[in-house]
Amino acid sequence: MLAWGPAFCLVVLVVELVTGPVIHWFGLVVFALILVGFTYVQLRAARMHVSVELTPRQLRQGTETVDLVDITEIFPPAEYADNEYEPKKWETARVLGELAGVPRKRNGIGLRLVGGGLVQAWAKDDDGLRSALEAATRESL
Repeated sequence: MLAWGPAFCLVVLVVELVTGPVIHWFGLVVFALILVGFTYVQLRAARMHVSVELTPRQLRQGTETVDLVDITEIFPPAEYADNEYEPKKWETARVLGELAGVPRKRNGIGLRLVGGGLVQAWAKDDDGLRSALEAATRESL
């Protein structure tokens, strides 16, 4: 991903070498560096916001951390009968990680927190995270 900007600048350099009397060395190098910088920042932020980490004490989802002792219930996966879809309350709850919704290619996991609030955790392997959360919350009690 980081190489796309410099690759396009290299194509422009080749075109300028072949067709024109003026070669914009400085401009192409600066533009390539700017493109690499912006792309790096975007990739770093995207990876940070969709990362998941479970420690013996905390669950980190993107930029938000929840202590395991604050989790009182982990909901099972939502199951629906044919032609019947009424979302579970936890499926409409706030998503952890300061995100507007569950990230693409990830599935939500319903959690009840101390005080009765509902939130959604998420992971690519939601069954794996659910079982790891269940084990970790049992150990933290």
